[in-house]
Amino acid sequence: MNRRSFLQKSAIAGLALAAGSVAGTAHAERQPKMRAALKHLQAAEKDLNAATHDKGGHRAEALKHVQMAIDEVKKGVAFDNKR
Repeated sequence: MNRRSFLQKSAIAGLALAAGSVAGTAHAERQPKMRAALKHLQAAEKDLNAATHDKGGHRAEALKHVQMAIDEVKKGVAFDNKR
């Protein structure tokens, strides 16, 4: 392989990587609200885990629901990413 051919192939590979990176970023940016919700839910999960346990079972129940919500948001993002 001569130098010119090598440089051409390297440039094409670089452009393909850059295009894929931009496309992946653009795809992720389509769901800013879902990603923000996920961050808030994860923060709530962390806070609930750090809270004292003497809440009559309500802390544990809230934690269970937050974990289910995290799972549903992730599934929603994954579903939309398939389209």
